[in-house]
Amino acid sequence: MAAEREEAADEADGAARFLHVQTTTDSRAEAMELAHDAVHARLAACAQVAGPVASTFWWEDGIERAEEWLLMLKLPADKYSELAEFLLERHSYDEPEIIATPIIAGSAGYLDWIDEETRPR
Repeated sequence: MAAEREEAADEADGAARFLHVQTTTDSRAEAMELAHDAVHARLAACAQVAGPVASTFWWEDGIERAEEWLLMLKLPADKYSELAEFLLERHSYDEPEIIATPIIAGSAGYLDWIDEETRPR
């Protein structure tokens, strides 16, 4: 049964064990480099790049529009601080979007894989 193959991704205290983190960049090359480097450093088990996406946002007292690339990463929640620091150090934007949303459920095998692939070797 499918229900037997899913697992809640929350700890007993209600905190998420896994996160989906996203940021945007102004080029596919930068998004791909950040994706590769974050996965290589085992800060995320996987990274996906999508785009281009059309963004509209406030910047320096005006509304801007830009073509951006979306970078999405899956990781254990305990890796978030390290990943955020990594992105801040390497990102070309002055104030990059770095947001995390909890993964509240997923297949047990996939969540185990996220955990396994982000541990030191």
